[in-house]
Amino acid sequence: MRTYAQYCPIVRAVEVLGDRWTLLIVRDMLIGATRFNELARGLPGLSRALLSRRLRQLASAGLVQRTGDGYTLTPAGEALRPLVFSLADWGARYAFGDPRAEELDPEVLMWWMHGRIDTGSVSKRANVEVRVNDRRRTFWLVIEPGDASICYTDPGLEVDAVLESDLATLFRMWAGEFDLLDAVRAGTIELTGQRWVVRGLPDWLKLSPVAEYVRAARV
Repeated sequence: MRTYAQYCPIVRAVEVLGDRWTLLIVRDMLIGATRFNELARGLPGLSRALLSRRLRQLASAGLVQRTGDGYTLTPAGEALRPLVFSLADWGARYAFGDPRAEELDPEVLMWWMHGRIDTGSVSKRANVEVRVNDRRRTFWLVIEPGDASICYTDPGLEVDAVLESDLATLFRMWAGEFDLLDAVRAGTIELTGQRWVVRGLPDWLKLSPVAEYVRAARV
C-alpha cells in the first residue's frame, strides 16, 4: 500500500478509505448490503475482481469481516456511519446538481428502489409495472408481505399498478428532490392502477437513504 509518509490521523484514514470505490462499498454495507452479489449489483461500474480486492483491504484494515454467507462491518466499520452521512449532507448542499447522463442507470435505480420498500405494511402481493419512457425499458416491482423483488423480464403476474416517467425524473424523486405524490399531482410522474396500490406505494417506497439530506439542502 502506498502511503503519504505523514504522521497524522487524517492521513491514516485517507490511506484506508481513499482508494476508488472503497467508501461506496462502505456506504452500501451501512445501508444493509451484506453479500458479494448485492454489493456488485449496487455498484455496476466496479469489477468483481476489484470488489474482491477492496473487501480484502477493508478486512485487513479491520473494517469488514467475513460471515457465513457474506460480509459485515466491524465496530470500526460501523463507526464510519457519521462520516459517510456527513459526506452526504455536504454533497447535497455543495456538490449535488442536476443528474448527469452517465449517472442514470435504470437497472441500478430499480435495484436501489426494491431494497427500500417497507414490506411490513403490505398486506398482499402487489405487482407494479415501472415504465422508463425515455429508455423504453420496463421493470416489474413485485411487493409482498415481508419481501420485495425486481424483475427485468415480465414475471407473468397480473399488473396492479403502473408507475411511469422519464429516467431523470425517477432518479430525482428517488434522491428526495420532491415527493412521489407531488410529482404525480404535477404530472411529471404517472401512477395508475388499483386504488390500494396507488395509495400505498408512496408510503411503501422509503426513497434513498440520503433523501433527507437532499430535502434539507433544497430548503
